[in-house]
Amino acid sequence: MARKEMVEVSDYEKQRQANIAQRDQLLKQLALDAAQAGLAPSQKPKPAKSANSHKKKPAIKKIKEEIVPRRTSSRIAGIEADSEVAKRKAEDEYVAAKEAEKVKRQRVSGPLDLSEVVVAGKEWDKNENFLVDVVSRGAKPYHRTFGEEQVKETTDKELRALREKMSGLELYDGFEPNRIKITPERIYSLRFHPTPDKPLVFAGDKLGNLGIFDASQTSASIKSEKIKTENHEQDEEETEDDDPDPNITSFKLHTRTISAFHFAPANPSHLYTSSYDSSLRLLDLTASNSTEIYAPTDPSLDEPLSGVETDPSSPHTLYFSRLDGHVGRTDTRTPSRNIDIFELSEKKIGGFSLNPSHPHFLATASLDRTMRLWDLRKLPSSSSRKSNPQPPTLLGQHESRLSVSHAAFNSANQIATASYDDTIKIHSFPGMSSWTPGHRVPETDFSPSTTIRHNNQTGRWVTILRAQWQVLPSDHIQRFCIGNMNRFVDVYTARGEQLAQLGGEGITAVPAVAQFHPTRDWVGGGTASGKLCLWM
Repeated sequence: MARKEMVEVSDYEKQRQANIAQRDQLLKQLALDAAQAGLAPSQKPKPAKSANSHKKKPAIKKIKEEIVPRRTSSRIAGIEADSEVAKRKAEDEYVAAKEAEKVKRQRVSGPLDLSEVVVAGKEWDKNENFLVDVVSRGAKPYHRTFGEEQVKETTDKELRALREKMSGLELYDGFEPNRIKITPERIYSLRFHPTPDKPLVFAGDKLGNLGIFDASQTSASIKSEKIKTENHEQDEEETEDDDPDPNITSFKLHTRTISAFHFAPANPSHLYTSSYDSSLRLLDLTASNSTEIYAPTDPSLDEPLSGVETDPSSPHTLYFSRLDGHVGRTDTRTPSRNIDIFELSEKKIGGFSLNPSHPHFLATASLDRTMRLWDLRKLPSSSSRKSNPQPPTLLGQHESRLSVSHAAFNSANQIATASYDDTIKIHSFPGMSSWTPGHRVPETDFSPSTTIRHNNQTGRWVTILRAQWQVLPSDHIQRFCIGNMNRFVDVYTARGEQLAQLGGEGITAVPAVAQFHPTRDWVGGGTASGKLCLWM
């Protein structure tokens, strides 16, 4: 009787043997089918494609597999085979697997932090959220993000006073903005003449035209001037009904875009202009002539210029940047002989700036996503240029996620950059005045002290947005202006505090090219249609 109990097979073993037999039968059947089909290990030539070979094959239905618990060894776990304990263990594992799968498929109703649900890729950084760029690119014309409500909520007395002052600037009422067509084509550059006596605005456009507008004029003054100077047959009533256009003077100085211009600090009647036609010119407002300062020796060379500035400590030294990543230096007294060209980037340099307080420091902004800081003190002099062609010394750089459009220095050793990652960054170097030649700047010092979220997606038809400082603010509070895609001009402090969002009726396009007067609280903005917006 005992012998019979030992020979008797359990249900589990019977099932296992049945599975093995079923598998063997299936393998045999597959082998027979392969033999009948003429399949062999040797490679046969590929059959010719039939006319219907391009037809899409029907999708194979996936058979939903039943979830089974992971098999574990009962012997290692010390559990007797086919015992009640083993059965309960198997059932528990099956139920646990079912529950785990159910939890995976269960929806989550509460809030999710993206840093906790990252599946693949680099770790999520909320401060570098690239998704914000996508949803904020669309402009919303006339939609304010800063106004009277924000000014009233300001608790700091000094900040509130400054906000009230800047937000109190009013749109020039002499003429509507859509009537002040200062240039025939899209405006690329804008400047106020340094004189504080009256607002005199200069603008350069896409086709090389320079427009000049005197904002001290009024419709009445123009009308009276016409009455005095013109012989007309209209009576006085008809003359009073006329609404004359503003007096605007335009000159064709270049054949292509005027990318930038700069008034000489030592002589405000001298205006230097740079252009995509590869030339620098000097416009003498007193002598009423324009002379070429620099151009490639070979007229067939195409080397578009993106910026121009003079050295405040050396009035005859002129710096300029090119779109091919080079920066040049020339002496205006002998421009044809004293020319230095340095390659500072492998890609386009969109703009550069000299430090007004320490002009031997230069900042560049490039398409390679970097803002770089250079020391010019080791540049060779004119006497040693040929024997020692040493380039500027790179002090360090900061890399943004996308290209940097412009870099602008202020007198407080701060650099403002605008980049296509929809940020305005302020880089502060408080100890710059004590830096000696060869000074090593730690990489951490190039991290921005302030970062402002700002829509900089101009697209094809709007000029690139650039942050421009007020050169000498009367209250010594550093501030800058920049165009707003919602058809405003934004004004910020160096700490990132918004002071104003300038707008008004009659603005029908984005005043993308924004500029401060050097000393007065006057702000100008140029549009893609050549129109001028002016706040005073």
